[in-house]
Amino acid sequence: MEIKINSLTAEVFLELYTSVGWEPPCLEQIITALKNSAAAFTAYDKGKPVGMARLIGDGGMSFYIKDFAVLPAYQSKGVGTLIIKAIEEYIVNSLSPGWAVSLELISTKEAVRFYKRMGFEERPCAWDGPGMFKMVRKAQ
Repeated sequence: MEIKINSLTAEVFLELYTSVGWEPPCLEQIITALKNSAAAFTAYDKGKPVGMARLIGDGGMSFYIKDFAVLPAYQSKGVGTLIIKAIEEYIVNSLSPGWAVSLELISTKEAVRFYKRMGFEERPCAWDGPGMFKMVRKAQ
């Protein structure tokens, strides 16, 4: 298994994104999102893309994991763990000494246990509110 940074194409993104049952955005949106990501991580098994995640953030205080998907046939086989470790290594290597940043995401219900094993805290927690999101759409 190999993790590559910034090799993710819009076509591979679309394949992995839809493999987990998510409704895909249009190709132009994907291209724009990839171009504006801090980094994109792709897991390959013998040259075949089997997982991905995008990292977005400000480079100083906050990063966010988005579009984390692993082909169903490769789930629970360590692919997600390799991607998370690659993301964390990328972040650590980009930080100045002494800096700490927030790494955040919104989990599916099914993936909560995985993220907890990777050291993420479930929200809500005693000292903060829950993670939240809102979809904003432009009418056609």
